[in-house]
Amino acid sequence: MIVALDTQLAVGTATGVGVYARDLAAALRTAGVDTRELRAPWLNPWRFDRRVLWDQLLLPLAAAQSRATVLHATAGTMPLIRTLPTVVTVHDLAWHRVQSHTRGYARTYFGTLQSHAYRHAAAIVTDSEFSATEYRTLVDENATVHVIHPGVDPRFATLDRHPTEPPFALVVGTVERRKNLGILIEALPTIPDLRIVSVGPPTPYADELRQRATELNVAHRIDVRGYVDAATLDALYTTATMALIPSTYEGFGYALAEAMCAALPAIAANTSSLPELAAIAPDATIPLLPPHDPSAWSTTITELLHTRDAAQRRAVALRPHAILAFSWSTAAQAMRTIYTTASR
Repeated sequence: MIVALDTQLAVGTATGVGVYARDLAAALRTAGVDTRELRAPWLNPWRFDRRVLWDQLLLPLAAAQSRATVLHATAGTMPLIRTLPTVVTVHDLAWHRVQSHTRGYARTYFGTLQSHAYRHAAAIVTDSEFSATEYRTLVDENATVHVIHPGVDPRFATLDRHPTEPPFALVVGTVERRKNLGILIEALPTIPDLRIVSVGPPTPYADELRQRATELNVAHRIDVRGYVDAATLDALYTTATMALIPSTYEGFGYALAEAMCAALPAIAANTSSLPELAAIAPDATIPLLPPHDPSAWSTTITELLHTRDAAQRRAVALRPHAILAFSWSTAAQAMRTIYTTASR
């Protein structure tokens, strides 16, 4: 068995899906799977026309030339015309749920056309039970869906925490509407002792947030840094007081999983896959809040600030459960079984 792995979104500034492809490739090699990474470094993966060119022409051609026996489309999109049996990871169904503000052609491609393509996949993989349910609800109610939690980079399990003063909250992820950073800006005026540090590629939504922060006189306590390298990110996880994950829609929620593995106290929204991740341990105590209630966020953040030592002890106790639940070794072995079946 030879696996052709789509790693195009790992080119350049890799965010959630690109990190997934990059780390899965490494885990598969460690597990002894003959893996051929497919990518075109010269092609910008973030332009819509380039993405379609890759998905529908260059990827199937590269797969056919790779001598692989199965293709894994890791980015949530797959070729409409396939040259190999194709396993696809459907990370979420956001294009059906929370992307109404985007351009129609993008919604048609990532939503309608991909839903048609999924029905011809050799296997469907999702990152969570939540996304599996979404898939059966929105695409194919009779589908067999394999749920495999992605792993978290093992380096997070080795971070030695030493929070700094004054306190700050870390928010990790692309600065886009569904990540819901705005609710934290609305809450911030009533939490005078806190800064918010946001890391992740910005979208035009970031400009709206800056304007609102100025109106509320909290702009000096909002640090939107954009994309940062791994060393800088590790330093932030090490020194932050807490992680905040207010997203309205997450197929998996890397920011929460990473915080749990790093023993960083976290507060998350009570939506989509986030409660599933928070419940990995029987006595998990991660606060889960309505994503559109600034008062709830203000109250809970203030409580954590006043009980930091206890919150840190709970995060340390949760850490081994998270490391076990979000293991790339486990994910790679489960994926190997799926590839074997799909390539027959």
